[in-house]
Amino acid sequence: MGALPRHHINPFRAMAWQGEVLQLMDEHHLVAWSEDDARRLRFATQFGRFLQAQRDTEVCVLMGREIRDVESFCYQLERTLPGGPIERRVDGPRGITSMLRARADLPGRAPTKFRYYLWHDADILLKHNPSLFGRLIDAMAGVAAECEYVTDDVLLIQRSIYVGGGLLDRYADNPRGQFRSWFDDGKGEAFWRVVTGVEAPSTIRYQLDLLEALAPPPSSAG
Repeated sequence: MGALPRHHINPFRAMAWQGEVLQLMDEHHLVAWSEDDARRLRFATQFGRFLQAQRDTEVCVLMGREIRDVESFCYQLERTLPGGPIERRVDGPRGITSMLRARADLPGRAPTKFRYYLWHDADILLKHNPSLFGRLIDAMAGVAAECEYVTDDVLLIQRSIYVGGGLLDRYADNPRGQFRSWFDDGKGEAFWRVVTGVEAPSTIRYQLDLLEALAPPPSSAG
């Protein structure tokens, strides 16, 4: 798999940028990065609202400044997905991976067709515990591929948006990182490659500094 592409969006089409970013995610998860805290916040807030307005869609927001370990990740996941509580582990019948497969079943409502995980400040866990971060994004991408290519249930498209700084972008550029390769436990072929038949996760890098719609308005003199 080659280097992850960086995409440019026409800054003069500011009103259309949310739809264009969403289109980039037809077949990819998204790493949206900038060293500017305010720009990241504007992107995550505006894009999150846009996603919530889409039909047949649920948005699961993860606040990365509160995520430092398995316990804090599970705590947030339990409050955004049906089926909790979660065992404090990645695998297992009641672990994180199992919860990611859960679907809401609400009387009188059609099944959700799209689920988006919007992870604010994802680079905080990456800096604090890179091994755990890799395991979590591996599970999220693996379940997404499983739902799309393997399961016989009603199709549920799952995509993840990871928002952070340059550290996140550098990790996404690493061919051994879990944005570009399945986790290998050293016991044979990677689990998700065997289960899904998908060679590697598909993730796209997106530099928010290229999107002028997220820049603060110019200050007026006088």
